[in-house]
Amino acid sequence: MTSRLLMPVRTVRTARTEGAEASAREVPGSTRPTPILDLEHPLVTALVARVLRESEARGAVTDRARLQVAHGILVTAVRPVYSVEDRRRASRTLRLGRGSCSQRMAVLEAVARSLGVETRVRGLLVDGTFWYPRFPKLRAFVPEEVLLAWPEFRLANTAGTSTAGAAWVPIAELFTGLAPGGHGGGFTNAGAETLFEAVARTAVDWDAPAACAGSAPCDLSAHLRTDLGRFSSRDELFDLHGQTLCRPARTLAEPVLGRWSAGAAA
Repeated sequence: MTSRLLMPVRTVRTARTEGAEASAREVPGSTRPTPILDLEHPLVTALVARVLRESEARGAVTDRARLQVAHGILVTAVRPVYSVEDRRRASRTLRLGRGSCSQRMAVLEAVARSLGVETRVRGLLVDGTFWYPRFPKLRAFVPEEVLLAWPEFRLANTAGTSTAGAAWVPIAELFTGLAPGGHGGGFTNAGAETLFEAVARTAVDWDAPAACAGSAPCDLSAHLRTDLGRFSSRDELFDLHGQTLCRPARTLAEPVLGRWSAGAAA
């Protein structure tokens, strides 16, 4: 029942080929600003200053700990909605005080780059049925596949470690020590909790590692249609593959979905 009518033209064979090629090469990240990650905007710099103050107060001295603090601030400061404008500037998301998972992840990336942490994204085409629990009465309008920019951060193991000893950490692994089932079960994409909140509570994985293999709650691999590989920024990903919805569909949907709280009845 998923729909292709509202989606941009995207050749699956081309996407898969490009994804395989991108996965085979090492993709660098960056700390530079982009049109989406507008680091120099006063709202972003003010958020970064708040993150640094609260990190100091909590004794959070590593980049990972600071990003955990930033994530917690965004959970409470930016209301989750179903906005479909993935290219929205981080500053605008902060100004509106509401945003989708993708938009809030972009803000977290902007904070990371402001702190000197390199970021990049992994492009994932996720089956639209993954969102059925959120839109039980509107399944016919759910896109056949959703393009997800999954952030990765280049983090050192300890404070003060040079980038030579750093490793790429997906957003789902920012919070270490989570059991595969998390606390209270895995992520189901239903109710008020979104992916952005879930990563702080439970393990989330798109690759079905040994710890998640089979039916474990953290295994989301069955919903992944195509891995598009990694990109130095979400801007680059959207430049190459477009957004989930075509422009006319976004124009019509955004006034409603951009204010529709995640978890509200569909």
